[in-house]
Amino acid sequence: MGVIFGGRSGEHAVSLMSAKSIMEAIDPERFEVVPIGITPEGRWLKTGDPWKALREGISDQNGVPIALLGETASPEAVTAGSEAGQRVPAVVEAALPPRAVSLTEQVDVVFPVLHGTFGEDGTIQGLLEMAGLPYVGAGVLGSALGMDKAMAKAVWERFGLPVSRYVVVTRSEWERTPEAVASRVEGGFPYPVFVKPANAGSSVGVSKAKNRQQLTTALDLACRYDRKVLVEEFIDGREVECSVLGNEDPIASLPGEVVPCNEFYDYKAKYIDGDSALVIPAELPADVTQQVRETAVAAFKALDLAGMARVDFFVTRKDNRPIINEVNTIPGFTQISMYPKLWEATGLSYRDLITQLIELAIERYQDRQRSSTTYDWR
Repeated sequence: MGVIFGGRSGEHAVSLMSAKSIMEAIDPERFEVVPIGITPEGRWLKTGDPWKALREGISDQNGVPIALLGETASPEAVTAGSEAGQRVPAVVEAALPPRAVSLTEQVDVVFPVLHGTFGEDGTIQGLLEMAGLPYVGAGVLGSALGMDKAMAKAVWERFGLPVSRYVVVTRSEWERTPEAVASRVEGGFPYPVFVKPANAGSSVGVSKAKNRQQLTTALDLACRYDRKVLVEEFIDGREVECSVLGNEDPIASLPGEVVPCNEFYDYKAKYIDGDSALVIPAELPADVTQQVRETAVAAFKALDLAGMARVDFFVTRKDNRPIINEVNTIPGFTQISMYPKLWEATGLSYRDLITQLIELAIERYQDRQRSSTTYDWR
């Protein structure tokens, strides 16, 4: 099983932490891990210790180049390797042109632990689809929708799910007509507002703006990370998260609450300060807990997700009303991350969670093989 980590994203360091936890916890009796690192520049590393190389900032190991070819093991081989009690086939070196190795001949399922851009946005999923490899998590469409916060909100609105008011701003629009953009935001809802890149995660580039000057600074920052920016109304609510697991019939975990140490749950509060509190399970009335879980599953299905996702909510302080904030299709996956901790509180251990995700990946791959990709018109 290949575990891909690192990548060309502002969440590169977070990916390394998640991947290390997964590789240390995976069931060695069933799966043989093939670690595959991607440098911030986009170079793929396999030989030696890719995780250590990326951690130490080494971008060139003088190792064997990796070729991701559109040929892989037969569906029968994938099925056989996934049967209970059997070990995933060991690494096999491919006979390719000088010093090249075919990744598709080394692994029969992939766990992409690539948070953010080029990992959570459908790009790596498309590459793996072209190569014919089963992989953990949502497909191309679901990943792209989940990553694009503006599109996700539009879909949820179409399905009648609760979201906050928002304004979408493009980078070119902001650069051309800043006064008009600021006026449009101020006409939509009062300060404070939250400004975030539409396609980013881990609160990268996210700011809280309380006036026009702060809005200008926040939009400048968000536009560094994406061509499309989301400006959202402030919701006076508790930050509640819920984990979802499954394919066609997903289930939701008990919800948990994040009590940030900073003014909001930004990158620093998540990964640096370490003083934010996670309350698991969230102390909510039973009917609100059930509503959060049902809404999380509905949000998951509306975006056509698969495998896993963490759905983040605001639960209003005034009337305990859940409002969907966003979804993470490759959530943080360290031992202390919310996604696995919520499942642990619900009764599923970290190791068993990883095993289920791999099994779901193979199940989804086998279902895709039932669809014909050719048509005989004669």
